[in-house]
Amino acid sequence: MDKIAVLIPCYNECKTVEKVVTDFRRVLPEATIYVYDNNSTDGTDEIARRAGAVVRYEYQQGKGNVIRRMFRDIDAECYIMTDGDDTYPAEAAPEMVEKVLERHADMVVGDRLSSTYFSENKRPFHNFGNSLVRRTINAFFDTEIKDIMTGYRAFSYQFVKSFPVLSKGFEIETEMSIHAADKNMFVENVVIDYRDRPEGSVSKLNTYSDGMKVLMTIGTLYRTYRPLRYFGIIAAILAILSVIFLIPVLVSYHRTGLVNHFPTLIVCGFSMLAAIQSLFTGLMLHTIAKKNRQDFEIRLYEIAERREKLS
Repeated sequence: MDKIAVLIPCYNECKTVEKVVTDFRRVLPEATIYVYDNNSTDGTDEIARRAGAVVRYEYQQGKGNVIRRMFRDIDAECYIMTDGDDTYPAEAAPEMVEKVLERHADMVVGDRLSSTYFSENKRPFHNFGNSLVRRTINAFFDTEIKDIMTGYRAFSYQFVKSFPVLSKGFEIETEMSIHAADKNMFVENVVIDYRDRPEGSVSKLNTYSDGMKVLMTIGTLYRTYRPLRYFGIIAAILAILSVIFLIPVLVSYHRTGLVNHFPTLIVCGFSMLAAIQSLFTGLMLHTIAKKNRQDFEIRLYEIAERREKLS
């Protein structure tokens, strides 16, 4: 088992990967640097190998697929995940490692949004999207994570081996944040100085398509992790609509003794039934989700035992 493992997923980062590997070797000389090449065509793997990294490969395209492979393959007491584009400062890594090893944090978030991100990032929709996602997740999941989509994080062994990677692409950071919030993981934030990509280095993140994937991931995970709230909201909307459209029918019946709008009455009845069904669906799934969280806590003991054996 490694003491510290630095994980760098890469796809065509030939212009920056050497500096990233060199910087992390300098600030964390005791760490093992892993570069996982994701079908690069520009020689990223050879450059990383010459810089001193352990180079491995993931042939399924997508950052989420690379992170899944990394988390399965590598055993370490502390993991640092960063990008190969030289936008995150290696100098923050020792503090992040200290929070995992000494303060027993499960996840440490490299917070760009509290420092230079909005001035350095030249893509305004990225700025808006990051703020929107942060506010949405913190409201939905009752957490205080400062930067939901940052690619610079530190993890404990417990987090890595208990995290079920479902996303294939850039939604992975959102999934990590929600997993930590739902499972009551100990999360710390470290403010970092973000710098934009150097000239000639191109982002693989598509503002609109990947942004929609992130928002859909939030909705899906909210339904999975907070089913009573999710289906409760649907039930409330259906019930309110049913009552609103039923009121004129009742007023008319009170005045005339006749039901003048049978179709409206029928639709209101079905809408109220759907609201009741949605509420009970949420209650049942809430019970299942609670049982899953109990099983997860038991699994953590098994992970801790495995870690002791590896140590």
